[in-house]
Parts: sequence; structure tokens; C-alpha cells
Amino acid sequence: MVRGAFALLAPLAATTAPTAASAACTGILPVATEQSQPARAISTRDLIEMREIGSPDSASFASPSPFAVSPDGTRVAYVVNQANLAANGYCRALVVSVIRGAAPPRAVDRGGELIKLVDVQQGFYLPAGATAVVVPVWSPDGRSLAYLRRDAGRTRAWVAAADGSSARPVSQAEVDVVAVAWSGDGTRLIYGTQKDQAALERAIDAEGQRGWLYDERVTPEISARPRLRATDARDVFAADLATGQVRPAQPEDDARLRSAPPSSWMVDPASTAPDGRRAWVERDAASPMAPSVLMAAGLAGTTIRCGSASCSNGILSIWWDQGAVLFLRREGWNKGTMALYRWKPGPKEPVAVLRTEDVLHGCVMAPRELVCTRENSRTPRRVVAIDVRSGAGRELFDPNPEFAGIRLGQVRRLEWRNAYGLEAWGDLVLPPDYRPGTRLPMVVVQYHSDGFLRGGTGDEYPIFLLAERGFAVLSVERVPFFASAFPDLKSWDAIIAVNQKDWSERRSLLSSVLTGVRLAIDQGYADLRRVGITGLSDGASTVAFALIHSGVFAAAAMSTCCTEPNTTMTYGGIAWADWLRSIGYPSATSDDRAFWRDMSLAQNAARIDTPLLMQLSDVEFRLGLEAFSALREQGKPVEMYVFPDEAHTKWQPVHRRAVYERNLDWFSFWLQGREDAGSAKGEQYARWRRMREAARQRPEAAANPAREPRPQRRPVP
Repeated sequence: MVRGAFALLAPLAATTAPTAASAACTGILPVATEQSQPARAISTRDLIEMREIGSPDSASFASPSPFAVSPDGTRVAYVVNQANLAANGYCRALVVSVIRGAAPPRAVDRGGELIKLVDVQQGFYLPAGATAVVVPVWSPDGRSLAYLRRDAGRTRAWVAAADGSSARPVSQAEVDVVAVAWSGDGTRLIYGTQKDQAALERAIDAEGQRGWLYDERVTPEISARPRLRATDARDVFAADLATGQVRPAQPEDDARLRSAPPSSWMVDPASTAPDGRRAWVERDAASPMAPSVLMAAGLAGTTIRCGSASCSNGILSIWWDQGAVLFLRREGWNKGTMALYRWKPGPKEPVAVLRTEDVLHGCVMAPRELVCTRENSRTPRRVVAIDVRSGAGRELFDPNPEFAGIRLGQVRRLEWRNAYGLEAWGDLVLPPDYRPGTRLPMVVVQYHSDGFLRGGTGDEYPIFLLAERGFAVLSVERVPFFASAFPDLKSWDAIIAVNQKDWSERRSLLSSVLTGVRLAIDQGYADLRRVGITGLSDGASTVAFALIHSGVFAAAAMSTCCTEPNTTMTYGGIAWADWLRSIGYPSATSDDRAFWRDMSLAQNAARIDTPLLMQLSDVEFRLGLEAFSALREQGKPVEMYVFPDEAHTKWQPVHRRAVYERNLDWFSFWLQGREDAGSAKGEQYARWRRMREAARQRPEAAANPAREPRPQRRPVP
């Protein structure tokens, strides 16, 4: 089941202690070298140990910007993360770059552990595993930076000198700090912690002595320990930087901490100019999916509506620049293009300053320029400055210059509509030495294809490594919600309920995937008999739906699993079960086979022949046991691995390497008939060969030679 498909990710520090020590960070900033050797093949280490700025997921447009511009506008600060396989940990550095000039970036602090996101579901905190974006904060005089750093399993407020001369923790170590700010005069650091966190944890410990009440706090797939209720309430403290004294914050200090803009993806962008003029996005109805339009208010309070089509929908960010409104917008075919516009509030049309298929993320205003990250399908993320008048860009920092000497596959953008008329696209990645006219085995990777093509959503299916092994890879961008045709829906729960009814969203997504696969086959790139499919979270649900409703796929891999009648309403816990019933799921005691037959792998196990690899985290694998057990009982080719101390998104570098390499082996075995000669994998291949031989012995194996979609009760359009 996809617990995280529609959830909000809150930028809080995880409360579970890590198992790996932080890695040495001497190489966190790259050393520029001349490229004189021929480009080499890409490796697993290249992808896992990429230096990252901001959210690793290029599609996380609502995550906060990683950048903080200094008060004088001359420097920008940000945090760089880098996985370290040898230590199974992460290198981290707080970095300062000059915006104009030739000085290289400087690491003003190094060290600390990865800070991970915590999901908020049904009102409770849930560890997500993905990387949290840590945004530094400049002191008013521009001489220091405040930021969050995690050591020994606890996140604290730190202060570093902007020249790199010193760095030290400021907050106490009893609870995690979740936000920092400066007092107006810069003499105090204000920081917030989850309200009563330590007392709440102690209360749960005490309750455990007489037994935890099994109620909506408990998610049994994760742990019997009750979760903490999610809250915006904070305990706020002020630390005097001269004396080190910490006291409860004064009201004016509390207000400064709470003045930071929200980072939720449900909040529409807005901006206020220094002179008080405002610009914002306004929706035509009380619905999160209603059409939106750009508005502005002048000094006299007059409201001006931008009537241009370029001012409606898809607006990500807004800024003011000398009386003009700048806004960044996703537009074009299924929002595959990014455009920067300049609008002087009034009747004239906005002017497009820049339009690109590159992904711009985290843009913040500096004098005359936007500082952003920029990336595309074959170019990893870089820090750039973009002139707000001309759209001209210049590079400030390339965190991964090594990729200039790495050979990557060819990338071609394909566009199509699914059977519901929704716009869709995908990036078709071919081997570096691809010869036109050659039909290749193909793997579908889901469910966003924005930016550098690393490993799909969740980063488990290494696209360029698959291409290097001779696969075509179709990296699919998710189509808009099926419910987008109903703009009057007034809440996300209502939107999800419409998507859920008769599995309409699943049908729409599978239709998009199958249409993209057919396009790659019709254009001569892919072999119909050798197509695989992969997915995590929402993508994993599409995998399950595809295995039930289509015979196209000759191999599959999942990172999460599954939606099943006997586990969905139990292992997810009371709160989740109540929410599922509210959007149309039957109760645990109802024998509603008609509901489950279109989504349950367990109920369809006898008719599913596609080899399935499941690589799940230890906090989610219980939801996959029903499907795995049913497939295994039916003698179907299925294998499951469980990774310890992981969450919805796997974060440990050694686990990510194992997942990468096993996925490569799996698809090479089933779609290419290839085995890695390494002796350490002998038992793996012996199992897989037994699975393959058993599959060949089944009578139904010969009845589906072309792997066309199988008949179904209600066809996917």
C-alpha cells in the first residue's frame, strides 16, 4: 500500500538514532581537474556518492529552498550532503559561495549526520527516510550563520562564523531543534523544539510499563510503540551568544521564529515588496485543484488581476524586482517546461525572461539575479545565478564536476496522451553506443522524470546504469490526477476519494504507462517481449495494478508493497484504517472480493506470472507479506528482501548500493538472460534459475508468447 503517495512531508528531524557514524568529510567539496581522458562508464558509486544540495528528489518543488542570501546580497549559504559508502554514512558541510567573483566555495563547517524528514499522516509523526532540507540563517550583520546539525542522534542549533573560523552548538541536547532564527540585534539565537517532546516521550515510556493502549497512535507495521501526535506547537528558547545563557524566549523572539514562510506544498506562493506591495496566487474556488491566477496589490490598495494565460496555474514562486513581479511557472505539455516571467502589474502581458526544459529549484532573490539549482536529464544539479532581466545564467558552483568525464546514455523526450486525454511524457534513455533500429529490452522507471535521471522516485532503479547494461529505460512523468477533471472538489480527502473510486487513478496511471511503452515499441526502440516495470510508493501501486491488468511486463520490481484485504486495514493501524474507510475502502471484516479483485496481488496470485522482486524496508515489509505469501504458495517467481533501520525512502548508502545492484541483476537475468559471474552471487542465480525453470513448466507460460494485455473484467483504456 502507498502510505506516502499523498502525504505531507514535514521538515522535522527524525527521533530515531542512526546506526552509522558520520563520515569523514575531507572530500565534501570537489577539486577541479582537467578532463583529458576519454569518458568512462558510469558506476554505482558515482550515483550514490553524488554531492547533493537541497532535496534529492528533483520533483520536490514545494520543499524549502536550500539557499540563504547574506544581508548585503554578496554571498549565498547552503548545506551540501554526500553519501559515503565506506562509512555507510554521510558527509555534510555548511558552504558559503560568493555570488559575484571568482572565489571558490568555502566550507565553514563540516560534519554531522543526515537529518531525515518525518512524514505527517492522520495527525501523527511517521519517519519517512528522505533527506530534510536544512536552510541556514544569516545573522543581521552577515558575520555568522545559524543552522541545524545532528550529532549522536540529536539535532541541535549551531552557529558558525561565515569566514570558517569557528563553529559550535548552542542549544541543549535533550530534544531535537526544528527551527532557528536570530534576534533583531543579532546577540541571541532563537530556536524551537517540538513542544513537550521529552515529557511526551517519557510518558510513553511510563505507559509501556503497564502496557501501551492499542489506539490510533499505533502503527503496527512500524512498531508497537505509540507515535507522537503531530503539532505546530513549539517550546521556544533564546540563547545569549556572549554568555551562553539559555532562557525561554520573549514574545518578540517567538514572533521572529514563527515569521518564516511555510514550506507546505498546499500553500500557494506569495511575496511582499520592501515598500509593502503584495503579489499572490488566488484560486477561483475553495479547492486545492481549482484554477489559480496571479494577483497584485499596489500601494493604494488597488487589486490587479493578471489576465494573461501565462499568469494562471503552475506558478511555483513569486518575487518583486523594482516594481515588477517575477514569477516562476511550470507550463507546457504536462508541465514539462519551466518559465520565468516579468510582469508590471497592469494590463500589459507578462514578458517571458527565460523558458527551459531544465529544472530550476529553490530560487531565491539576490541583487539583479535569482540564485537557483539547475539540472536536466543528463546534467546533475548545479548552483547558478540567473539575470532577472535577460534570463542569462552563469554557474556559481558545480558540486559534481566528475560527471564531465562520465559517459551517459542518450536521452529522448517522448510525449503522448493517455486514454483519458491527460497529457503525459517520459524520457527514453538509450545506451551510449545505441545503434538506430536496434530493439532493446526496456525497463519502465516511475513516477517523476524531472531533472537529472538518477533512479526514479526513491532512487532505487539506476537509469544510466541500466542503459550502460544495454537496456532502454522509459522514465515516466506522472500524469495529472484523474480528479483534475473535477475542480470543485474542496479538500484533498475529497480529491483522493474521487481518484480512489473504482480505482480510477490507478487505471489512468496504467493507461499512461502502457501508452508510453507502446510508443517506444512502435518507434522501434523496445522489444515487446522484454519489458520490465519498477516503482516505489505510488509507482509500486502502479506496478501491482499492471501485473493484475496487463500481460505486457516480463519482469517487475517493487520498493514498497501492497494494497491487500487482510493487511491494509490492520497493519496500518486504527488511524489509517479509519481514513481509508472514509475514502471508500471496505472494513476489515467485510468479504468484499469485488472491491479487492482489481488491486490485490494476493487474490490474483494464480494468474500472475511476471517475476517480481520486492526490496522493502523493515518498517513496511509486513504490508507485503500477504502478496508475497500468496504468490509463493502459487509457485510464482517472487523474491523479497528486507532492509533494517530504513523507512519509506531508503537512506543508508550500503543498502542503496545493494538495491541498485540487485535490481540490475534481476532485470539482466529475466530480460537479457545474463548472469554476473561473481562467485558471491551463486546462490542468488541458483534460486532464480529454479524460478525460471518452474515458470517454463507451467502450461500457461506458453499461452502468452507476445505478452499482450490479458483480458480483464473492466479493461484499462
